[in-house]
Amino acid sequence: MEIKNRSAFHEYFFDNKYVAGVVLTGTEVKSLREGKASFNDSYCIIHKGEMWLKSLHIAEYSHGTTNNHDPIRDRKLLLQKREISKIEGKLKEKGYTLIPLRIFFNEKNLIKVEIGLGKGKKLHDKRETIKKRDVEREMKRFIK
Repeated sequence: MEIKNRSAFHEYFFDNKYVAGVVLTGTEVKSLREGKASFNDSYCIIHKGEMWLKSLHIAEYSHGTTNNHDPIRDRKLLLQKREISKIEGKLKEKGYTLIPLRIFFNEKNLIKVEIGLGKGKKLHDKRETIKKRDVEREMKRFIK
């Protein structure tokens, strides 16, 4: 099971991608297994040497009790310190941001988040990307 942030690839060019673990509660895990997450306006920050995932909306679990989680709380990402410091150095350069790209379950059934270090696209870059995609689609259609 995988949840993708499709709009991120439309808005940004990605240089590097990293895979991080996430600190979650039980009802968040159950809700993610049902595929109920939204990446709208979510981003990552580094605060006091720790990486945090902000404004990722994970819907409340339908069978949860009063112990259900807050849908848009900040979630801690688990990365090694040297990876965080490398990312922090890149973030200080102009125009770079950290965007969550997808949430998936690895082979050990642990939830992981793939984050991308990217720069925003300009309007003409977006148009070019759309043109390339259309040309590739036409080529595939012609080959079949």
